[in-house]
Amino acid sequence: MPSDNDSDTPGEIVSALLVHDKPGRLPVASFLESLHARFSVHDDGAPATYIPPLAEADPSWFGISLVTVDGHGYEVGESARAFTIQSISKAFAFGMTLEDCGADVVTSHVGVEPTGDPFNSITVEEESKRPFNPMVNAGAIVTTSLLSGRGVDGQLTRLLEGLGHFAGHPLGIDERAFLAERQTGDRNRAIAYFMRALDMGPTDVESALDLYFRQCSVLVDCRDLAVMAATLANRGVNPLTGRRALAEVLVDLAGAEGPLGPAPQLGVS
Repeated sequence: MPSDNDSDTPGEIVSALLVHDKPGRLPVASFLESLHARFSVHDDGAPATYIPPLAEADPSWFGISLVTVDGHGYEVGESARAFTIQSISKAFAFGMTLEDCGADVVTSHVGVEPTGDPFNSITVEEESKRPFNPMVNAGAIVTTSLLSGRGVDGQLTRLLEGLGHFAGHPLGIDERAFLAERQTGDRNRAIAYFMRALDMGPTDVESALDLYFRQCSVLVDCRDLAVMAATLANRGVNPLTGRRALAEVLVDLAGAEGPLGPAPQLGVS
């Protein structure tokens, strides 16, 4: 059986779990069940508290979902429990903005450089008048404000439709979480007004922030995120619906190896 040593490498964990597959069970399903059993006993850490509804999360909630590029899905635990997408939305909004505006326009407003600062730092590249990258809050606020659409309502429609294409079904907003984000969003407000003072970012700060707060308040579950990730892995085509959610060239451009895609280093949180 898997070791109780939590210092095992990911490869060692996978190997230890896979060799004890149950007769008659698909290896992936058996692996996820073993993985869930191994790690569900951990209860350290604490829910985020900077937005009140996030503090209500029960640390015992634990679900895993995996979707392959050929459309097979595997789930274990509380994978259907909904939660707000928060910063995971940044990567998808970045892709949609690239599609709407083109790389030249987007990168004239937002850089793609790593930063050693926290994701919510009140700091920008003052010389180039750009946030460091689209995965920190400053860059995400600017990126989202560039989405196409007539006014904020049109941009919100574009955002929800785009995220829905990635997930394979329409997604909605947790209005209570949105209102809490708006009420407690002083740091994001400080970031946005700081950028405006430097003649960068959106000029209508409150409207841009409302759009960004709604983006972070979109409701998803584990399976939604698995489908969204599989869509990126499938070159921008949703493996369940067969519908293209993002142009293939943009997947290459903003992917891990692309010139606009060093996301693991960009400070997303």
